[in-house]
Amino acid sequence: MQPVTLIRPATAQEAVRAAAQAGAEARFIAGGTTLYDLMKLSVETPRQLIDLSGIAALRRIDTEGDTLRFGALAPMSAVAAAPAVAQGHPMLAEALAKAASQQLRNMASVGGNLLQRTRCAYFRNGAGGLYPCNKREPGSGCGAMGGVDRGQAVLGASAHCNAVSPGDWPVALTAADAIVELLGPEGPRALPIAALYALPGDTPHREFALAPGELITAIVVPKRNAGRASTYHKIRDRESYAFALASAAVALEFEGERIARGRIALGGVATRPWRAPEAERMLAGERLTPELARAAGDAAFRQARAGQHNGFKIELGARTLADALLIAAARRS
Repeated sequence: MQPVTLIRPATAQEAVRAAAQAGAEARFIAGGTTLYDLMKLSVETPRQLIDLSGIAALRRIDTEGDTLRFGALAPMSAVAAAPAVAQGHPMLAEALAKAASQQLRNMASVGGNLLQRTRCAYFRNGAGGLYPCNKREPGSGCGAMGGVDRGQAVLGASAHCNAVSPGDWPVALTAADAIVELLGPEGPRALPIAALYALPGDTPHREFALAPGELITAIVVPKRNAGRASTYHKIRDRESYAFALASAAVALEFEGERIARGRIALGGVATRPWRAPEAERMLAGERLTPELARAAGDAAFRQARAGQHNGFKIELGARTLADALLIAAARRS
């Protein structure tokens, strides 16, 4: 058993300083619902854990004004239940409510959830050389290429990795144009959530655009008229405690009977939360019909590429998006 030290800083600034001192062997821990699993599998082997749970300032949920602001340590269940979220932004509430189990949602933080690592079996179960994985051991190869790839990505894959980005919450935030606030050794900064995630390319192990020792402190979502006319629609092998085979986050703004602007992101089918600009452009200025919804679904998957066993995700994903568009449109006030 590898020994691990645990420290509990009182502020975010103290946490960042501790990470800078410890270097690459340190990991921040919030709810622990992902990190502990990876430590058990020997995928993550930190020597120091920096426990953020005592930093009360990072738990704040602020829904006043023109934005929704969620401290990174706010529990997923608490954010989903906030009236301004549950009633005014169902896409966000549904993405949280459809993730994991109630027990995990009570523990897991909205900031930590953004940094989930893939559930690809070759990544999670290949420690010790059982399976090659370029995310875990750069340059070792990808066991999923030519292997069992039913759950792998059909969008955004490279010759080095086709692992799916696993989260629900990041997909909804991508459709909502959320901003992620960060704190690191160089001070605070903010970036669009779409910029947080990297395509695998030839460096699949570089998943997030975080500098060493950088910490997510908050997530900010602009309030829009599209908040209510929104949904997160998730298709999975079973109705609870399962990751998406395909999902769609949709938020629609209307002018009269026509769509002024649609925001769409896809999950379960891509190597990162996947924005669908082709489908968004198709909707602009149009009346939504079942036929148009399905055409938008097809457009979102036009560049999809199937492997040996995951081709069903292209049709499933297109239908999932079409259904999500119709659900969101039915909610407009």
